[in-house]
Amino acid sequence: MRMYYSRLKMASVLGVCLLGLLLCLPNGLRNPFPSMPWRQIHLGLDLRGGSYLLMQIDLKSLTHDRLQTLADSTRDTLIKSQLGYRNIETNVEKGSITFLPRTPAETDADIAALDKLPRAVPHEFAVTKQDDGHIALTLAPEAVTARAREAITQSIEIVRRRIDATGAVDPEITRQGDDRIVVELPGVSDPERIKTLLGTTAKMTFRLVDSNPMHVAAPPPGVTLVPMANPSEGGPLPVYDHVDVDGTDLTNAGAAIDSQTGEWAVSFSFDSLGTHAFSTVTQANVGKRFAIVLDNKVIEAPVIRTAITGGSGQITGGFDAQRATDLALMLRAGALPAPLSVVEQRTIGPSLGADSIKAGIISLACGFVLVILFMALFYGRFGWYANVALFANLVLMVAILSLFEATLTLPGMAGMLLTLGMAVDANILINERIREEVARGRTALAALQAGFERATSTIVDSNATALLAHVMLFVFGTGPVRGFALTITIGIATTLFTTLLLSRLLMVRWYARTRPSSLPV
Repeated sequence: MRMYYSRLKMASVLGVCLLGLLLCLPNGLRNPFPSMPWRQIHLGLDLRGGSYLLMQIDLKSLTHDRLQTLADSTRDTLIKSQLGYRNIETNVEKGSITFLPRTPAETDADIAALDKLPRAVPHEFAVTKQDDGHIALTLAPEAVTARAREAITQSIEIVRRRIDATGAVDPEITRQGDDRIVVELPGVSDPERIKTLLGTTAKMTFRLVDSNPMHVAAPPPGVTLVPMANPSEGGPLPVYDHVDVDGTDLTNAGAAIDSQTGEWAVSFSFDSLGTHAFSTVTQANVGKRFAIVLDNKVIEAPVIRTAITGGSGQITGGFDAQRATDLALMLRAGALPAPLSVVEQRTIGPSLGADSIKAGIISLACGFVLVILFMALFYGRFGWYANVALFANLVLMVAILSLFEATLTLPGMAGMLLTLGMAVDANILINERIREEVARGRTALAALQAGFERATSTIVDSNATALLAHVMLFVFGTGPVRGFALTITIGIATTLFTTLLLSRLLMVRWYARTRPSSLPV
């Protein structure tokens, strides 16, 4: 390693430090030049205050939906196979569907036909004959658990899209166990709108209404009484269980004002699959009522006047601006696979955040001052150069966190303090190596060069192993662990830069200017 810096290299090192200082400035200013796109560090829940929600997925609803789908598939399969059935029933508690064959002689044929039904996961269900002559499709417990895990993964993504659309800054959304989701909302002290958005499944389906008036009192199999979203519009409607058009085929939704009534409405459009299904069902059922069902409530059930082939439509239902906007938001984000309920809710006031920030800053400042005094007392001028590099290290860490608009938590602040300690270790190693070379009788320039050369490989090796460990923490950790690991990872990069480039630059420039006969170590 040559003890020489070209003007370009010096300008590059000092330019990086100056850029880091500029990126840090917005964090200390209330309104940092509004016309410029400055970025700042966001404070986490433990520093800024906010809301904590623990939500649990409804496994019974998830099982019910799967059984309903299997029941529809059972009917279709048996009819296509020219096999009959009687009294199809679902039992959510047992996770099973049961029915009677048309005749006992068809039992084996029924089982063989149903055993070919596609399974969402391997060995999802078994088809068996019971002692009373019924045939049962029973979900395996392992399949229910696997479906719950899959639903939680899907729910996390949908929850994230819904929260991001509200403008919440840096929400933390993580899995807890097999059926729970933790949502942390820094800066949100009243999360009622968020709870409403997350507690609404937003599962929209389009289904035909049974026109037989006798079925209002006693609906037959395959028909369910679904209540109206607005009770003033009447009692429950007998709606076919078969879904003609699924809301998952929606490509866009938005709040709009109905040009005819002047009321708020939600406009929507389908993809090619949904457009075809919507066109087919409206062409074949002109004059019948078509129910728009949202979370098992009928928003409206208009009569199909003519075939709708354009793949778009509008929902009216006495919305105000906020309800229309939220419904459109949920439809765009997608439906949750099952309802989420709030199991636990905590609100952290800003006073706790302010106390945490104050304690963190005091600890960081005390540690920083003690390190500066130690280096100055033990290593003199080179100790002060190390202190300058240490300050630059802190500035660059904050700059990088600001550039990526990272969220700073208490573990993150602890990571910054630990990084400063690691940076001091590197500078101590360099200064001790230089002392050893001076003690061996080397000249000042030779001692400087040998000290850096001998210390560099050790510094790089130690930081490389620490980097690997913290990268793994970031990849496999959650919440505060990831914040800590991210801060340390950034700190390792800035430590290598300030220790091996900035510190050496300061020492080299001092030596080139003074040409001392001995080194102040």
